[in-house]
Amino acid sequence: MTMDRTETTAHRPPAGSAPLLEIEGLSVDFRLETSTVHAVRDVSLRVHAGETLAVVGESGSGKSATALSVLGLNPSPPCVVPSGRIMFDGQDLLTLTEKELGRIRGREIAMVFQDPMTSLDPLQRVGAQVAEVLRHHTGASRAEARQAALAALDEVGIPEPELRYRQYPHELSGGLRQRVMIATALVARPRILIADEPTTALDVTVQRQILDLLVELQRRHDMAVVLITHDLAVVAESADRVVVMHQGRVVESGDVLDVFDHPADDYTRRLLAATPRLEAA
Repeated sequence: MTMDRTETTAHRPPAGSAPLLEIEGLSVDFRLETSTVHAVRDVSLRVHAGETLAVVGESGSGKSATALSVLGLNPSPPCVVPSGRIMFDGQDLLTLTEKELGRIRGREIAMVFQDPMTSLDPLQRVGAQVAEVLRHHTGASRAEARQAALAALDEVGIPEPELRYRQYPHELSGGLRQRVMIATALVARPRILIADEPTTALDVTVQRQILDLLVELQRRHDMAVVLITHDLAVVAESADRVVVMHQGRVVESGDVLDVFDHPADDYTRRLLAATPRLEAA
């Protein structure tokens, strides 16, 4: 897959600037009754303020386990982290208590998941779920949180936000539910957004809309975005840098254009070769 450098404007962090988030030598195991699965093996990556880092690889490559480790969301047990550091704001997130990490989740680092129906509370109106994030993290009043939630729903392109605010998740389409999840993630203005396969459950047209929305919001708020995906076309259009994972390890990383035009690892070359192309008739 060859890319023209004029087709994208990559974010370039200032030379020598410290990364906003840095994972160093992370290993993640799932210790089962009869075996241990080494899901992540000595993974290191970094993301700077305002840039989009894509983490790609096939299912089971360890990309989601790596992302979930940032916020301590892998189930424990059976998950253990035998080694590594996850540095954010000068502190190792792996050393924080659940209470300390809870102050960071949603406030400093937020996450959008694959399937909003498993993340949204089916018994609570969607607007209240967006507002609750702000009330929890900022102490906003009920009225203040409601106004901020309505603004967030409007910002992510949800029509008639007043009406949608009062609805339940099952009353919305898949695309609208994912927009609600993005509004929930962004209402407290986090510095990092982790998007874990955010378009997998959506049809192709809605996928495009959601990806365009994420790119627009990232630029508008100058967030760092970590985009977890297996879709290289998404990476080509949305990311500044890319990390390629295979069997729990990082096999290649670098500027998106460089990696796609001159892949150094055989696994990366095979991924690129497997990407569908529309050939001219």
